[in-house]
Amino acid sequence: MRIAIASGKGGTGKTTIAVNLARVFDGSVVLADCDVEEPNAHLFLKTSTPTYKIVGIPVPQVDESLCDGCGLCSKICQFSAIVTFGTAPLVFPEMCHGCGGCALVCPLKAITERERRIGVVETAQADRITLVTGRLDVGVALAPPLIRAVRSEFALMGDAILDAPPGTSCPVIAAVRDTDMVLLVTEPTPFGLNDLALAVDMIRELRLPFGVIVNRMGSGDDRVQYYCQRESIPIFLEIPDDRRIAEAYSRGILMVDALPEYRPLFENLWKIIRQRLK
Repeated sequence: MRIAIASGKGGTGKTTIAVNLARVFDGSVVLADCDVEEPNAHLFLKTSTPTYKIVGIPVPQVDESLCDGCGLCSKICQFSAIVTFGTAPLVFPEMCHGCGGCALVCPLKAITERERRIGVVETAQADRITLVTGRLDVGVALAPPLIRAVRSEFALMGDAILDAPPGTSCPVIAAVRDTDMVLLVTEPTPFGLNDLALAVDMIRELRLPFGVIVNRMGSGDDRVQYYCQRESIPIFLEIPDDRRIAEAYSRGILMVDALPEYRPLFENLWKIIRQRLK
């Protein structure tokens, strides 16, 4: 079972849902922090010393003594990571997506590939939770390959909760693709509704089952509920705007540990997820 936690915008409480849902799971579970540009799930878990795995992507390297400047490599590259003007190609490693097309089409085999580091994958243990965290190197713009590396790290580990990046761009799609269900976290505000609608369009395009979690209920209005009713979208959970939750969060303490009365909400959420998947 692979459950992705996503949101159309940042700050809705996506990580809060992910870590608390992992805490109440009735067995061993993987919690994958796929928000590789700003991972923070580790702040709420007392983990063991993590192990590290360096992740890189292949980028082209040109042997100018073999190159005749034909330009085929430049024509196949969709990201202008390699360009030529009748001379030996210029390579821009930061723009390369590592597809390997330029090396394949080079008739003189003047292009080979070398590994370029983009980040690390950290794996640690917190009781029954295996925390797998992707951490993108500073200055690297390409998140999807690292997210795929995070996912491959726990591919055979069993049940998993994926904390996706915010928004609706390529990193989010890399995180939620091929999951069993997506939980979209939102808040009852005009901004929350606007970005929820964008996220719903994305998930429907991917044809994934999904439901909505409304965080900080009572802090805004009921337009999210009206939208979900109109679009026939199920709301799985509503969490009230409780100051005590924010205080526990600021201290790095999980909601279900600091406020046991909220534990049944997350246990019931698991029941809803399992019923939907059946």
